[in-house]
Amino acid sequence: MNIDTLLNKYFKECSSLPTIEVFDNENIYNVYVDVVKTLKNSPDIELGVLQLLSYCFYEILDNVLIHSGKKTGTVIMHYEPSKSSVRILVVDDGMGILRSLSENEAYKDLSESEAIRLCLKNKVTDGKGMGYGLYSTICLIKNAGIQMEIHSGQHILHTDGDKETIFDAPLWQGTIVYFELHTDKEIDPNSILENRTDAETEFNETFIDTSDIDELW
Repeated sequence: MNIDTLLNKYFKECSSLPTIEVFDNENIYNVYVDVVKTLKNSPDIELGVLQLLSYCFYEILDNVLIHSGKKTGTVIMHYEPSKSSVRILVVDDGMGILRSLSENEAYKDLSESEAIRLCLKNKVTDGKGMGYGLYSTICLIKNAGIQMEIHSGQHILHTDGDKETIFDAPLWQGTIVYFELHTDKEIDPNSILENRTDAETEFNETFIDTSDIDELW
C-alpha cells in the first residue's frame, strides 16, 4: 500500500502532517477512540458533527475488517481549524467492493461502477453486515459534507452530497473511502439517521464526562 500516493492526492494542501494509524481486530477500538478524541479536543468543532462523524467513522473502520478479506486497514485524518474542515480517509488493499458485494447472490451480476454506486444505499451488504455504514456516511455528507470519494478497483465515485459522478481511475487493489466535512455545521445526528440508532448517546457515553455536557451545550 503506497501511503505517499494517498497523502499526495488527498492531503497535499494540508497545513500540517495528518494523523496516520494502522488498525486491526486487536486495536480497532483504540484507534477509533484516539482519532475521535483528537477531534474532540478541538473546541471549534460542532458537537453534532462530532457525534455523527464518530458513528460513521467506526462503521467504516469495521467495514474493512468485515468485508475486505484483509486483517488490517489504515486511517488518515487531518483537521484544518482555519478552514473549519476535517478530512478522513480509510483504506485497505483487500478484495474491493465489487467482489465483496458479489458474495451476495442478489448482487453477483453487477458491474464495478454499479457496485460502488449501490454500496451507498441503505441495507446493501454482502451478507456479513447490516449495510448501514456507508449509507449513514452519505447522510452525513448530505448535511455537513464538502465531498466524498470512494475508489475501488478501476472506478471512483465522487459526490458532494447531491450529485454523484463515477469515472474510470487507475487500479486500486482494495477500497479507499475519503470524505471531507464542514466542522462548523449545526446538525441533529439522530434526526439525520432517522433515529435508527442513537449516535448522540453513543458518543456522549464514550467521550464526554457528564460534568462536561453543560459546558458543551
